[in-house]
Amino acid sequence: MTSPKVLTFGCRLNAHESDVMAHLAEGENAEDTIIVNTCAVTATAERQARQAIRRAHRENPNAKIVVTGCASEVAEEKWTVLPGVSRVVKNTDKLNPKHWGTPQTQAQRPSTPPSRHARALLQVQQGCDHRCTFCIIPYGRGDSRSTPLPEALERAQALVDAGHLEIVLTGVDVASWRGPNGEGFGHICRSLLKELPALQRLRLSSVDPVVLDPDKGDADLWWLLENEPRLMPHLHLSLQAGSDLILKRMKRRHTTSSVAHSLDRIRAIRPEIGIGADLIAGFPTETDTLFQETLSFIETQKIPFLHVFPYSERPETPAARMPAVPNAERQARAALLRDAGERNKTEFLTQFVGTQQAVLIETPAQGHIASFAPLRLIDPETSPPRGTLAPVHVEYVENGTLFGTLQG
Repeated sequence: MTSPKVLTFGCRLNAHESDVMAHLAEGENAEDTIIVNTCAVTATAERQARQAIRRAHRENPNAKIVVTGCASEVAEEKWTVLPGVSRVVKNTDKLNPKHWGTPQTQAQRPSTPPSRHARALLQVQQGCDHRCTFCIIPYGRGDSRSTPLPEALERAQALVDAGHLEIVLTGVDVASWRGPNGEGFGHICRSLLKELPALQRLRLSSVDPVVLDPDKGDADLWWLLENEPRLMPHLHLSLQAGSDLILKRMKRRHTTSSVAHSLDRIRAIRPEIGIGADLIAGFPTETDTLFQETLSFIETQKIPFLHVFPYSERPETPAARMPAVPNAERQARAALLRDAGERNKTEFLTQFVGTQQAVLIETPAQGHIASFAPLRLIDPETSPPRGTLAPVHVEYVENGTLFGTLQG
């Protein structure tokens, strides 16, 4: 028997859910079914999913194509008319195989698959309560819901038992996780590390900068950053801009000064920490002067790991009704931000040359150190097994990657 083919677009959460769908479908007699897990973050992501559906239909004209994900959630009618699409499944139903229209020949499997990634993903949150002016995701994912702590612990234990040394916590707005008595995101992090002593690395996916506000942020998370070496020295911030006026127009809850304050404190605690950030280039109303504020902020704060997206209009969002920046200018500004990020990355990586680092081997001869810097072994023949931690002496930096030699 053959399982459905799953095509994934978008975020880590979508990737995790695709893994779960593939796990639940394993062994089902569904060789004529293709599941497409869509993303609505950008117009590009939607276009790529539509192209993939048309290509899949051309190559497999008899296949039943099942579409799910955020893009199909917010505009179902646009996907039902595509060639080969047999049904559109709601995000809330995507992890229940009975909604896919495939034959069910086996008993339901546990919802936590043995992850196909060396860094196993663990979803602990879903949805978002905020309404940023550029974002359509809350309409595709709904309001914020938190995975109960006992369930999260059970799933995490299953991943550790399967041999995973590192777990990455993920969600739509993962830092908004709340316990039944109002416990914050740091509480679930502390609980996972306390209850799972065999877990060697806990990493966070993208977090809202508000959770790190030194004055009103999550005290448990700050305690972990200062006292728990198994919480990886790596934070990816949902920053979006380095201009206070643009942040206000985006309806974000942080300011450039609060983020700068957070970064100062974090780096004082963990000097080796790798900082990442999501950025939108060419947001509506962004003048040259306002863009320079963002560029200057990135250069001053020396943020090395940037995910830069030219602004993409999302129909029915407030930002789509604001005065637009020409597309060519968005692309040019995105390129300048990426260039600044590459310079920051080279400077950040250089500090590791001559040091020994523990590398989680993810693919043959390559992986990431604790600070999330990518590393390749100079001699690939010496590569340890996938999913293991290996001591490596860092020799040099080239093209945004560390290169090193395996130590005895």
